[in-house]
Amino acid sequence: MTKSMTGFAALNGASPGWTWAWDMRAVNARGLDIRLRLPDWIEGLEGQVRAAVTATVKRGNVTVGLKLARTADNAGEHIDEAALVRVLGQMATIDAAAAEAGLPLARASAADVLAVRGVLVQPLPEDEAAPLAKALGADLPQLVAAFDAMRISEGTALAQVLTDQLARVADLAGQAAALAEDRKAQTAARLKDNLAKVLSNTDGADPDRVAQELALIAVKSDVTEEIDRLRAHVAAARDLLSSAGPVGRKLDFLMQEFNREANTLCSKSQSTELTRVGLDLKATIDQMREQVQNVE
Repeated sequence: MTKSMTGFAALNGASPGWTWAWDMRAVNARGLDIRLRLPDWIEGLEGQVRAAVTATVKRGNVTVGLKLARTADNAGEHIDEAALVRVLGQMATIDAAAAEAGLPLARASAADVLAVRGVLVQPLPEDEAAPLAKALGADLPQLVAAFDAMRISEGTALAQVLTDQLARVADLAGQAAALAEDRKAQTAARLKDNLAKVLSNTDGADPDRVAQELALIAVKSDVTEEIDRLRAHVAAARDLLSSAGPVGRKLDFLMQEFNREANTLCSKSQSTELTRVGLDLKATIDQMREQVQNVE
């Protein structure tokens, strides 16, 4: 099953005295990078979130956020005096340094000080902490499942696009094979003519040596191996798209192999029509590479 690395999910919840809103989103990345925006005073929550994410997601830059608020009947914010003293001391140090440097600073208001993280806190009674953490953790499977469902939906669409592009590559490889077959007789005749011209205009040339050099030229213009490898890569890519687990990195590597064969085919074509097919192959492979960057 092909999954996209991009996705989004949101979930709202509530328990006595609290309401919250989860959001989970991801963009492309080479590996798995998890970034959390969670209240730091709920013990054990970060570990639960990381475990839930890593159990399902293997690649991507994943951000999980939680906005938590007390209900109107559960208000109870107070000032953390130790934090307030620390913040005021830091502000005084900054003011003194600015004054010494001749940099006037605007005076901070009480609202500015209260907005500093940690100054205004919401005390959580011990008998309320465990139920809240449990309720928040109970939301995680549903959140991750919704997120994964979106990735699967996008991945299914991606797989169809890649399948169509692979069919195009297979068709172009068939065209290249037909063109290469058609030119064999022409190539052989041209080589014989060249050999005759060389032998008739060169005194003392070794016919066997000349024939060997012309045979090497013929080998260098043969694109059979490139076409065979392109077809093998198409089969491998199709197998990957139908397999379970993350396949994005393998597909990305396979795209490099596709591109290598297309480049070699173009360099060996010696034919306008075959070159055209090679360029079409390169264009299609480039489009495939763009899509593969989104696959987990």
